Amino acid sequence: MNTESVTVTERAARRIGEILKAEPQGTMLRVSVEGGGCSGFQYKFDMERTKAEDDILIRREGAAVLIDSVSLNYLTGSEIDFVDDLIGASFRINNPQAKMSCGCGTSFSL
Repeated sequence: MNTESVTVTERAARRIGEILKAEPQGTMLRVSVEGGGCSGFQYKFDMERTKAEDDILIRREGAAVLIDSVSLNYLTGSEIDFVDDLIGASFRINNPQAKMSCGCGTSFSL
């Protein structure tokens, strides 16, 4: 699988690294796509210690991000970013495949 199909910005990598430091050794951030949300699909973020055989692993500056092969199909070309603005701090996925997304940016449709 092509691990370059999803990128992690420097801001996101720093924040993920900070979060993982507080977790047990070997913990990774899993980013996945599941049905639901107000637009049809939603992004999900979980802590995981086990890498499945079909996962891709993206490492950058202390960050370790897992994406399963099914979710990768929905995330190809995406950029995982971290923003801290007036409405709060959160991870944002800039997904070029999304035709529509909700106002909070956590759900999308293709």
